[in-house]
Amino acid sequence: MLPSSDATMLSFEHLTKRFHCGTANETTLFDDFNLQIKRGEFVSIVGSNGSGKTTLLNLLCGSLPLDNGRILVDGVDIARQPDFRRAAYLGRVFQDPTAGTCPSLTIMENMALAEEKGGSFGLQWAVSKKKSARYQVLLEQLKMGLEDKLHTPVGVLSGGQRQALALLIATMTDVSVLVLDEHTAALDPKSSETVMALTDQIVRKKRLTTIMVTHNLRFAVQYGTRLLMMDRGSCVLDSADGHKENYQIEDLLKVFNEISIECGN
Repeated sequence: MLPSSDATMLSFEHLTKRFHCGTANETTLFDDFNLQIKRGEFVSIVGSNGSGKTTLLNLLCGSLPLDNGRILVDGVDIARQPDFRRAAYLGRVFQDPTAGTCPSLTIMENMALAEEKGGSFGLQWAVSKKKSARYQVLLEQLKMGLEDKLHTPVGVLSGGQRQALALLIATMTDVSVLVLDEHTAALDPKSSETVMALTDQIVRKKRLTTIMVTHNLRFAVQYGTRLLMMDRGSCVLDSADGHKENYQIEDLLKVFNEISIECGN
């Protein structure tokens, strides 16, 4: 067992994850993988396809089963909990802007559902004027005019608007960890800049422990307090505690190139 402290919010301990078990194509991605993330850290994770960065998020959120090891959130092992249980304290924003919201419901209805995450609904429910006013205040921070569109179906929003709403919805409740799964990758350049700036604003304001997977090296360098690079299920670069600010995109490209040469590419 790894040493832990009150400062640790998220801990991956001795993870093992295999694919295609019992077949000729069996592979092991994580073999005794360990990682600890402090409370309030904003960790940016980069790496080539197959490096394990998205698999790590899926193991955390319960989208994939873990073969061995523990995943602790604020000291509680969640590794065997179903994904819907983990959703009570993990806020996740996906790469696909359509994945985090319900298109047939209005903005207000989506927000009301998110606020009751983990609770129960009857067949009849309504949003009070007090809640409606509070939702408008929350939407104003997005600076997209959505505060005047509470009764608009989410399905008619642009990709950028929908992803910004998904980000807001994921952080409406007191989540322990915010999980960002390449959440700007499907957006146009302007929208991705807007959503990334909103992400930084919300994370700072709420002091959220955040883990973000991204292919955008500039975002990885510019945002967050800690930078990880993964390769074949291992961390090959880990920069934190004031050292991250010294990294440039060229530094990351250099490591990528070194890895590529080692792999014979």
